[in-house]
Amino acid sequence: MKNKTTLAFILVFMISGLLPLHGQQCFSVTEDIFIAEDEVQKNVVSFGGKVVIEGEVRETVIAFGCEVIISGKVGDSVVGFGSDITLKSSAVIDGDVVALGGTLEKEIGCLIGGDTISFKGFEDLADFLGEGLTGALIPLIIFFKLVSVFITFLLALLVTALFPRQITFASAQVRKSFWPVVGTGVLSITIYFGLIIFATLLSFVLIGIPLLIALIIIGFIIKLFGRVFLFYFFGESLIQAFNKNSKVSAFGGMILGFIFVSFISFIPFIGGLFMFCLSIIGWGIVIRTKFGTTENWFKKKVE
Repeated sequence: MKNKTTLAFILVFMISGLLPLHGQQCFSVTEDIFIAEDEVQKNVVSFGGKVVIEGEVRETVIAFGCEVIISGKVGDSVVGFGSDITLKSSAVIDGDVVALGGTLEKEIGCLIGGDTISFKGFEDLADFLGEGLTGALIPLIIFFKLVSVFITFLLALLVTALFPRQITFASAQVRKSFWPVVGTGVLSITIYFGLIIFATLLSFVLIGIPLLIALIIIGFIIKLFGRVFLFYFFGESLIQAFNKNSKVSAFGGMILGFIFVSFISFIPFIGGLFMFCLSIIGWGIVIRTKFGTTENWFKKKVE
């Protein structure tokens, strides 16, 4: 229960701190959202309510435990966690449709410009990842690693839904400035752990406890974004290795890269070394690009 509460706090922190909720945004907890035919919204985020879209949402629709009915247009992606999504025949989705832990019903005539990804439950996701969780007993360490992979996948989907442009931009910077990214990662992690040690020492006199908690949350968010950036980087690289002219969607590239990285992470020793290197690169690309919003955060602006 404590882990679920922590995860919920992190998700709310991420959404409230990073999602721009000003001007033509719909954010609701347990309340219904209705977008009329002549109405336009930028983003829709709902927890536990009913979402009906007859008009237009310019970017993303994200629903947690909701009933979602779309007969209008969505300019980017539709993502549901434990939600029942219905796409009417007149629905037009320019991006991806992701239904995790719920249902997805598509009427004949609806248009989806990107990928369609649907998992009705944890077993479907496990089969998708190639890891059977039923039958023989699984060693405890493998079980906890699978749970960690599953939670990472959920959070990666959320980040991809909220920040698709930042993900594709940051991925391009890995190729463009690889060694500066690595250097930034090494320096950032060194400074971060120095701050963690300092805050831990201050915690003995209570002053450092809020600082330590803040640093842990910040470190978690940076690590998560870094992993998602690299998931897309590997996924896009694999797809373009077979077809250089193929257009890679944010969800398609992220999920393929996630599967690749997860598979490597289970290899003894090599997996650990691989994930350590990814952490350095991930921290470097997040800090250098300021979460995928600029090419080089440390570059002086020419006036």
